[in-house]
Amino acid sequence: MVENQRWLDYLAHAVLILGVVIVAFPVYVAVIASTHEPTAFTSGTIPLLPGANAVETYSGVFEGGIAAQMSVPIGVMLTNSMIMALAIAFGKIVISILSAFAIVYFRFPFRVLAFWMIFITLMLPVEVRIVPTFEVISNLNMLNSYTGLTVPLMASATATFLFRQVFLTIPDEMMEAARIDGAGPMKFFKDILLPMSQTNIAALFVILFIYGWNQYLWPILVTTDDSYQTIVAGIKRMADVVDSEPLWNSIMSVTVLAMLPPVAVVIFMQRLFVKGLVDSEK
Repeated sequence: MVENQRWLDYLAHAVLILGVVIVAFPVYVAVIASTHEPTAFTSGTIPLLPGANAVETYSGVFEGGIAAQMSVPIGVMLTNSMIMALAIAFGKIVISILSAFAIVYFRFPFRVLAFWMIFITLMLPVEVRIVPTFEVISNLNMLNSYTGLTVPLMASATATFLFRQVFLTIPDEMMEAARIDGAGPMKFFKDILLPMSQTNIAALFVILFIYGWNQYLWPILVTTDDSYQTIVAGIKRMADVVDSEPLWNSIMSVTVLAMLPPVAVVIFMQRLFVKGLVDSEK
C-alpha cells in the first residue's frame, strides 16, 4: 500500500510536467518557427516567441504560393494521407477481427499453427520485407495507386492477437446461449462480439490511424506520381531542395497542419481510446 504523502504528490506532478515539456517542446518550436521569417530557424538562435509572419506563411501554404518547394497542393497531400490512414485502419481492423473470430470460435485443423504463423509475422515489419513486397505490388500493376499504398499494410498480427485476447475473455456461456436461441456464427459475431468489442476497436482505430498517417518509407517507394503524394513525404521533399535554401517557416507550417488530423482523432475518441486500453473485463 502506498502512503498518501504530500511530497510524493509534488514529485509525481513534477515528473508529469517534465514529461509534458519534453514531449510538447518540439511541437512548440515548430509552431513558433512557422510564424517567423524562413531564415529565423537557421540563424543560430531558435526564436521562442511568436513572430509576425503567421498569416502570410499559412495563407501562402494554403494558396500554393511556394510552388518552387511545394509542387503538390497541401489539400491533395492531406487527402491522400487521410485516404491512406483510414483505409489502413479499417482494413486492419476488419481483417484482424475476422481472423481472431475464426481462430477462437471455429475448430479446424492446424488452428493453433495458423495463429502462430500470423503471430510470428510480428518479427517481419514492413522495412524487412519491403523489397519482395514492392516486387509483388509492381507485378500486380498496383504502383501509383491507393490500392498499392494501403493493401500491403493492412494485415496486422498485433491487432489479431489483441482481438483474440479480447474474445478469450468472453464467457463460453454467451456463445452457448446464442446457439440455443438459434443464432448462427455470423449473428453471434454481429450482435454480441462486435458490440462487446467497441471500445477495443476504437482504441485500435486511433493507433492504426496514426500508424497509417505517419507512413513515410512505403509511400515514397510505391508512388512516383505527385497526385498520390502524402503529407509526410511532401514535408521531406520540401526540405530536400538543392538550388535554394529551404523555406523553414513554410515547412514548419505544413508540419503543424499535418499534425492536426491525428490530434483531432485522438481528442474526438479519447474516452473510448482510454477505456479500450484499460477495460479488460467483459
